[in-house]
Amino acid sequence: MTEENFKAQILQGIPKEIPNKKDYPNNANRAPKRKDILSVDEKKLAIRNALRYFPSDWHQILGREFAQELNTLGRIYMYRFKPGYPLYARPIDHYPAKSKQAASIMLMIQNNLDPQVAQHPEELITYGGNGAVFQNWAQYLLTMQYLANMTNEQTLHIYSGHPMGLFPSSKEAPRVVVTNGMMIPNYSKQDDWEKYNALGVTQYGQMTAGSYMYIGPQGIVHGTTITVLNAFRKVLQKEESAKGKIFLTSGLGGMSGAQPKAGNIAGCITICAEVNKAAAQKRHQQGWVDELLEDLEQLVERARMAIQQKEVVSLAYIGNIVEVWEKFYQENIFIHLGSDQTSLHNPWSGGYYPVGLSFEESNQLMRTNPEAFKQKVQASLRRQVTAINQHTAKGTYFFDYGNAFLLEASRAGAQIMAENGLEFRYPSYVQDILGPMCFDYGFGPFRWVCTSGDPMDLQKTDDIALQTLEEIRIKAPSEIQQQIEDNIKWIREALSNKLVVGSQARILYADAEGRAKIAMAFNNAIKSGEISAPIVLGRDHHDVGGTDSPFRETSNIYDGSKYTADMAIHNVIGDSFRGATWVSIHNGGGVGWGEVINGGFGLVLDGSDDAAKRLKNMLFYDVNNGISRRSWARNKEALFAIKREMARTPELKVTLPNIVEDELLDILFP
Repeated sequence: MTEENFKAQILQGIPKEIPNKKDYPNNANRAPKRKDILSVDEKKLAIRNALRYFPSDWHQILGREFAQELNTLGRIYMYRFKPGYPLYARPIDHYPAKSKQAASIMLMIQNNLDPQVAQHPEELITYGGNGAVFQNWAQYLLTMQYLANMTNEQTLHIYSGHPMGLFPSSKEAPRVVVTNGMMIPNYSKQDDWEKYNALGVTQYGQMTAGSYMYIGPQGIVHGTTITVLNAFRKVLQKEESAKGKIFLTSGLGGMSGAQPKAGNIAGCITICAEVNKAAAQKRHQQGWVDELLEDLEQLVERARMAIQQKEVVSLAYIGNIVEVWEKFYQENIFIHLGSDQTSLHNPWSGGYYPVGLSFEESNQLMRTNPEAFKQKVQASLRRQVTAINQHTAKGTYFFDYGNAFLLEASRAGAQIMAENGLEFRYPSYVQDILGPMCFDYGFGPFRWVCTSGDPMDLQKTDDIALQTLEEIRIKAPSEIQQQIEDNIKWIREALSNKLVVGSQARILYADAEGRAKIAMAFNNAIKSGEISAPIVLGRDHHDVGGTDSPFRETSNIYDGSKYTADMAIHNVIGDSFRGATWVSIHNGGGVGWGEVINGGFGLVLDGSDDAAKRLKNMLFYDVNNGISRRSWARNKEALFAIKREMARTPELKVTLPNIVEDELLDILFP
């Protein structure tokens, strides 16, 4: 397809003539069939809702087609309207746009839907089994058309994938405001998502899927690397190596697929179970996992060999993780680290596959008999926890990787609670690792995308980031030296680790000082022509202040406020008027619908003085909003960080807590 044809298709939006019906591609990774949850009247409403995108003389044809999709798949995806051009992050000047900011957003949307990046691209799902960019292809077509015609004095408002329209605003306003799944609180249960998504009125945007900021598995590779490195530091002697020591986990999907690559970088043996053979093969083909095994006995022998030879290797077992936990206990194979990254935020619709059923049998049962499937999942969770408990009794360090494993296991009646009956037996990785070591100090997943699509630009940004971090390290206090060292090592080795999938993107963990200084250096390099095109800045919502999630991001908040969501809301509102190019706020994320509120942003650097002003104001607030909340919760690392920031920035005034002595409380409530 020529560039002109591509631009013409973008500009037309919904086509003037009804396109031919498309066959579903044979090689696509299809999304699970969703629960058949709507009544007959509700199905009629879903069809009525879907047909409003199209002229009435198409309704007879499309009505039957959409009804078939709804009845067989549980959703209306509008496959017929998927564009014929390949979806991937093109260089920014390939997009028809009046605004460079809008063109950057178009690039990011297409990156989220790139088949090399997205988990279920035909269904517009980027990762997590249900993390959607849009609900259907009509929404995609309209959104791209709006962005192509937008000026820098308009804002596009998107309601759970639906482009409500362009509204007059100003150059200082965000170009796009995105919400996903923002339900009235009493309508945020799992079946509510199934129902209202099937009706076509809301969607689950995950964290970075529905806000156009996913950069492929690289993002979570870095977070997982940091987590695994520090988990081994907790269990090994100071000079002891992770070589030949096992990290056992599960999942090789859109996010969890990063685990074996992270394990290799951390220098251990990673064993990762995955029931979906196609997902495991995809990660192997991409070079993210070293070896595939389908026989449990062979896995045992291969693990023993790796231990004996002190290897650094990643092994994918195509099968159920429960079998591995049980078999390794029987065979007396010691596991140093254990976790789980199946999508248990979505337990009944393909997020977790129970032991005893094949992948295909599970997919059929979840559709034909949802209650029986739920019982199988809960029985499997009980069995998995029993096996994990046996290993931890021998010294294994197990942590929840923020996927709602502990939460769903507790709901299944597994032996997962602590003796007090109030807390889980095992910590969230945020409680033990990322919270006190990173988030409370202001370190989180800062990321950028080179819109030129040129690997040379990415290499220049790596060099700039490395130089900036090395300069910061010289004067950094001892409390954050380890964090800076880990990220210097990461960015120095990033190119050789071949982390790019999709857009020319990079991630590292940085605090407010690091983010602002790196971003300013990027902006100067664009201004001078050293970097050839704008850069999009963003972050994972899994960060210092963007997300309120009591079982993950804010699990180390102990003042009782971890179930509140003020921080995430303030984060998005504050970023929007401080210069963000787009902002997003979502109900739901990695731990489930109704369990988390998370916000994100995108910021386009174009080398201008205006961009320099925006990045300084916005990045400062984005991080320090979170640190201030964490310091008010009396987290000692956050208190250190916010006091340090107030000393550097006289304009910052934050309310600090007075510390109450335990002895007083014991007297008051003996």
